[in-house]
Amino acid sequence: MQAAAPNPSSLDDDALLRRIRAGDRDAFSDLMRRFNRRLYRVARSVLRDDAEAEDALQDAYLQAYRALPAFRGESALGTWLTRIVVNAALMRQRKTGRLADVIELGADFGSDDAILPRDRLDEPAQPELAALRAQTRRLIETGIDKLPAAFRTVFVLRAVEELTVEETAATLDIPAATVRTRYFRARAMLREALAREIDFAIEDAFGFDGARCDRIVDAVRRRLDAEPSP
Repeated sequence: MQAAAPNPSSLDDDALLRRIRAGDRDAFSDLMRRFNRRLYRVARSVLRDDAEAEDALQDAYLQAYRALPAFRGESALGTWLTRIVVNAALMRQRKTGRLADVIELGADFGSDDAILPRDRLDEPAQPELAALRAQTRRLIETGIDKLPAAFRTVFVLRAVEELTVEETAATLDIPAATVRTRYFRARAMLREALAREIDFAIEDAFGFDGARCDRIVDAVRRRLDAEPSP
């Protein structure tokens, strides 16, 4: 009896890439689902618009699919995909004419890295906790949207997606010291705006629900199916 093929969702990145390169588009769907949340958050950190971020992410996935034969694994797959998404988001930003907010991610913004004291609220025991966190999350999302573009992307990668300094630096191709400075300054800006509320719901900012994930995967699959097989 022939063994069943492994489920793509159980494969590591290298095995998944081999399946995709062999023409398995279900494996590519699984890759999208694996990275959708991080990449959507990164795109949105640049564009500050849900619909534009979805469109940029779709464009980036198509670019990545076509470029996969040239991917040699010099960086982690997630890092490589994030770079493509950042570039796609910046390209869409320029096309839509919002040039005032286009800031080079590698630009020098000075060395002022003062940090406000880190005070954590004790978690309240009231049954209204869920509603409080939802409200705080909306405040945090608004605060993140108001950060300068370069600080915003670093903050999303470090605080929301919880990448390390080194991973963020590699993803954005900037020095680790720049990542540290921008992250600390972004936190200071948010703390000034939100005071102690920031610590409640930061990891839930820009939630990636199942419907959005499915919509992006389905849209990219339709666009891929319209192309000739490689």
